[in-house]
Amino acid sequence: MAHRIKPTQHDKTGPAFYWATFVLACLGVLDATYLLVYKLTSINAMCLGNGGCHNVNFSPYSEIGGIPVSAFGILAFLVIAGILLLEPRLEIAKNNGGLAIFGISMAGVAFSAYLTWLELYVIHSVCPFCVTSAVIITSILILAIIRLIKQTAY
Repeated sequence: MAHRIKPTQHDKTGPAFYWATFVLACLGVLDATYLLVYKLTSINAMCLGNGGCHNVNFSPYSEIGGIPVSAFGILAFLVIAGILLLEPRLEIAKNNGGLAIFGISMAGVAFSAYLTWLELYVIHSVCPFCVTSAVIITSILILAIIRLIKQTAY
């Protein structure tokens, strides 16, 4: 019989919030991977006719220490998905996964807010894929807050 992944018993929000967070993390990985591929290949057709995409992804703010910002996004979304996959299997993930996801997504929202500020007021261009990433990480933060509130309410 196949082992099915189920939300932890500590998760009083039910499977909807668990799976919504997992799906969002997977979409975040796809979005950030798209941005990384564009950064590494410079194929302008990937911007879908949006010049702001190019301006943002090739600005001096698109890298930290020579590493594309999108690589950090991929890592963050993968870690969130990994924590969710480990919650049903490991006691430490079961007990601390919600808080870890909250912390990672809170840092991601803060960093995304900074990057969005740079897009609007310094670079003067907006990348729709970057905005998508910001919306995804913000949605994950909201779900993480709801999960934490519901876990502590019981």
